Amino acid sequence: MFNLILFGPPGSGKGTQSANIVRSYKLEHISTGDLLREEVSQQTPLGVEAKKYMDQGLLVPDEVVIGMISSKIDERHGARGFIFDGFPRTAAQAEALDKLVEFKNTEITLMLSLEVPEADLIKRLVGRGISSGRSDDNEEVITKRIKEYHSKTTPVAAHYNAQGKLEHIKGDSSIEQTFKLLAKHIDKYLLPE
Repeated sequence: MFNLILFGPPGSGKGTQSANIVRSYKLEHISTGDLLREEVSQQTPLGVEAKKYMDQGLLVPDEVVIGMISSKIDERHGARGFIFDGFPRTAAQAEALDKLVEFKNTEITLMLSLEVPEADLIKRLVGRGISSGRSDDNEEVITKRIKEYHSKTTPVAAHYNAQGKLEHIKGDSSIEQTFKLLAKHIDKYLLPE
């Protein structure tokens, strides 16, 4: 089973590239944001637990998120593999994810980290904010989100780098060119279907 973590700061193109990877390689997409919304809307036991935290504006504990990921993996038992988007965000989450996939008799195969200069990220996110009407996409908030990303997630990259699974991808080219760079690394493990 091929398990990929797609990594990168807000605005780096993770959503777009995840869709391209899923389409080309037939992987199951696991987005923790989508999982949380789905579990809450279906009022599953984990969703009810998560909602208690979300209603208070708190982060959902790692154990709850890991439980949701475990359920999703079990649901898609015969999958070719999974692409993890938005998780792990901390070293503790990376360790928990490693333990979970090991328990499922598999492992994280590869982490691809989209590298985009901060000025480009800000430009992309401000543009996205204007087109979507999101009020949180102003330059000050965006800069804070990017700094937060780097401070919390640098240890995650180090965790997978120590395992020899981290590849840095230049993510400031066209969507097509960035996908070609990602595919070059994925193709070493799995060919498109």
